[in-house]
Parts: sequence; C-alpha cells; structure tokens
Amino acid sequence: MSIQELINELGKSGVLGAGRLHRATELLAHIIKDKETTVFLSVAGPLVPAGLRKIIRDLILREEIDVLITSGANITHDLLEAFGGYHYRDILGDDEKLHDMGMGRIGDLYTKSEDFEVFEKEITRLFSEICKDKTELSIRELLYEIGMRLDDENSILKIAASKKVPIYSPGIIDSMLGLQLWMYTQENKLLLDAIGDMHELSDKVYSSKKVAAVMLGGGLPKHYALASNLLKGGVDAGIQVTMDRAETGSLSGAPLEEAKSWAKAKCGSNLVTVIGDATIIFPLMVAGAWEINDVIE
Repeated sequence: MSIQELINELGKSGVLGAGRLHRATELLAHIIKDKETTVFLSVAGPLVPAGLRKIIRDLILREEIDVLITSGANITHDLLEAFGGYHYRDILGDDEKLHDMGMGRIGDLYTKSEDFEVFEKEITRLFSEICKDKTELSIRELLYEIGMRLDDENSILKIAASKKVPIYSPGIIDSMLGLQLWMYTQENKLLLDAIGDMHELSDKVYSSKKVAAVMLGGGLPKHYALASNLLKGGVDAGIQVTMDRAETGSLSGAPLEEAKSWAKAKCGSNLVTVIGDATIIFPLMVAGAWEINDVIE
C-alpha cells in the first residue's frame, strides 16, 4: 500500500494518535497546496542532525514553505555538514570515553571534534567575507549571506537563500554558531540586530491573506511562529508535533487550542496536535501530503 493509503487506514482509528496523524497529513496537504496561505515552519531541537535536513531542504526547494524559524543548533548542524562534516551512528563507549575520543553525543547521534574545528575555521572565514561589505545585520540577513556563500546543494541555508525564503533564529546565540559569533566579535566588528527581524516578520504576516504554522517541537521557534501572528489575530491553521506534556504549563506541550486565548490562533482556526517523535511522524506527513497533492493534480 502507498503512504497515502496507509494514512487513510490510520484515519479510521478515531481521534487518537493514528487519527491525528491522518488529520495532520490532510491539513498539511491543503496548506502547502493553497497559494493564498503563507506557511511558517518552526523547527526546534536537534532535528537536522536527527535526519530531517533533506526534508526541510526539499520543502523549501519545492516552494512549499515561506518562512523557516529554527533553533541555532539546527543551523549549526546544517553548516557542519555543508562544511564536510557528518553525523555518525553506532559509536561505542560511555560519555567519558567519548570525550576522550573527541566525540560529542546527541542521543544516539555523534559528532567529531575535528568536524567542529573545520566548522569554526570555515564560519570565521565567512564572517570575514560578509563583514567586508556590512558589519551590522539582522539575524535573517546574516543567515542569508552565509547561505549565499555555501556550495552544498543539500544545505538548508543555501537553498533558502537561493529561493529567498527567510530564516529566523531568535535564539541563535545559544548555539555553537552563537559561540563563534561571540569569539569573532572579540577582535572584529559585527553587530546583530535581533529587533530588525521583527520588522520583516510583521510585514510578512500583515501582507499574508492567510497564515499556517507547522511546528516541530516547541520552545522558542514555536513561540516565535505563533507570537509573530498575534497582532493580526493569530494563525488560520496550525499543526504541531511534540512529545512534551501539557501538565507543566510550558508552551512546548501546550495544546494548540490554548493559543486561541492569546490571539495567537484565530477562533475557528484548523488546529491539529500529534503527540510523538517528529523524526518519525513528519516524514510520513510530508510523504502523504505530497502523494495527496500529486493525485489531485
């Protein structure tokens, strides 16, 4: 059976996890097909090293998302691979031994210190190139300038720059890339204007007929996607995939319906929450949505 046929069968199970995956896939197919809808994709956590790099890149390449909001970690790991690094698997040893081996661990994924040494060298070189022309940039402008200078066709930053899809990363300083920015400014002039991104983002929201937000994980990227739509009454549709729980009161586990009370989601908006691992669920959703739209076409 095809992915779409599988998801259709899951939809017969009701409104539990399988049924929610069906609803989310149907909604995703609709919003990426609807040219009147501006699609925000927010990506928290380490989902690029966890395997979603190419899917995010393909969504940008197919012009199915209009805004990407992500953690500094995902940008760092996209650049790590763009500079020739890799995310390794099946590395044996406890964490203290891994440290001695020059390996860093992200769950069951591993990075080499030597790859980060290349990352540090290359990103410093790009900072120097960019600052020849301009030393004050918004975060979005900096990421665009970096993307324009990359050679990796699988890079999210490169494809986003070529397609003029803005990338916003309000927490960029809290990452290895942020550390390199700080180190670069010890001897060089480079000023990031974080507020400058809000001017552009609010213009994007106000110029959009409809806005849909697809949120993988929670945290700062999820809030930035929702809060940027607050002044216009909230998003018209939303999908979130999360493993966080609502009982703590944190935004990451909050049901999307809660956003209506803050005017971050409109009353009557189409909202679907899927509880589970985004590295499993999102590829199924995207494959199903693409199949649905190809059938419709």
